[in-house]
Amino acid sequence: MPQIVPPLAAVLVDFPDFRDPRGVRHPLCAVLLLSCVAMLCGARGESAIAEWAANYGETWRVPLGFTRPDGPSQSTVQRVFKGLDCALLESRLGQWATQILACCPVPADASMPFEAMAIDGKTLRCSARCGADDAHLLSAFSQRLGVVLGQVAVPDKSNEITAIDDLLARLVLTGWVVTTAALFTQREIARTICDAGGDYLMAVKGNQPTLHADLTLLFTDADASCQWAEETRLHSGRIERRVLRASTELTGCTDWPGLAQAVCMERRVTEKATGETHTDVAYAITSLAPTTATPAQLLVLWREHWHIENKLHWIRDVTFDEDRSTVRAGDIPQVMATLRSTAIGVARLHGATNIAAACRRYAAQPALALAAIGLILDFE
Repeated sequence: MPQIVPPLAAVLVDFPDFRDPRGVRHPLCAVLLLSCVAMLCGARGESAIAEWAANYGETWRVPLGFTRPDGPSQSTVQRVFKGLDCALLESRLGQWATQILACCPVPADASMPFEAMAIDGKTLRCSARCGADDAHLLSAFSQRLGVVLGQVAVPDKSNEITAIDDLLARLVLTGWVVTTAALFTQREIARTICDAGGDYLMAVKGNQPTLHADLTLLFTDADASCQWAEETRLHSGRIERRVLRASTELTGCTDWPGLAQAVCMERRVTEKATGETHTDVAYAITSLAPTTATPAQLLVLWREHWHIENKLHWIRDVTFDEDRSTVRAGDIPQVMATLRSTAIGVARLHGATNIAAACRRYAAQPALALAAIGLILDFE
């Protein structure tokens, strides 16, 4: 995959500079590329980005586009982040993700024949406590490739349900399955996805009491017609057994747009050390017909929705310490979150499964970090 990934450097090379040319010391593209490379090497904030430029020296700064003997200071990095057109940055990186998907299509023999994106939100906790505006971000994440397809800030006086309309409007939904948590299980959201040529898999909880009651009644009926699939996995000292049942008996009996199957997931977890077992049951609806998605595929699709938490949000919190970042001026919190997500995506596209280990490897071999964003160096 790495040899066909569109270079990130090409996406940022002509990013419009908002600064007065008379005071510019460092090219905007160079600062952006430096930020991406430094984050690939584990940098967590503006100071660490400036320190990367100072510590690695001119040998590594010049390929990034720096023309002066010194690198940018922390205050320069901060001013650049504060003045960036965040919406344009998100748009450019979304176009880059689209190019990646075009270059890396779903294999013809894949067990999951469709693309899926998970949508979920995350609060930049310390930035929010420090007074940052719009410190809650809503992201769309490719389950297969592990890259962010789009991201929007949720206005402080609004909520995720309102913001998802903006996010969906920025995405190409044709041919995609959108997976969401129960918060987004709303008729208008389902209609928007279907009208755009996509499909959905939406969890159902008490925020939709009538639908939840219908699903509970359906799947407690021993005579209900269902197809099912199961899997057993060993994970972190736990044995997890999941049984998914899918039924078409609600089709035509509800006004939910596009509803084709009702889904029930029973999850039984046993702690190996103690033998303690607990069981939970969850419900969902999907517009995927039984001829399009089997119970086994729905099971994987639902489980992998949580990749957005495990492979993106958790990594930003733990590896990049995002929740302790105190940046709060302008759009800086969103810009830095976007660059962290981009660094994680670049690392995954180049084969990384452990992002912390990948950051250490890139820090030890900076030529690999530059190559990952499309800058191939020849020191001979």
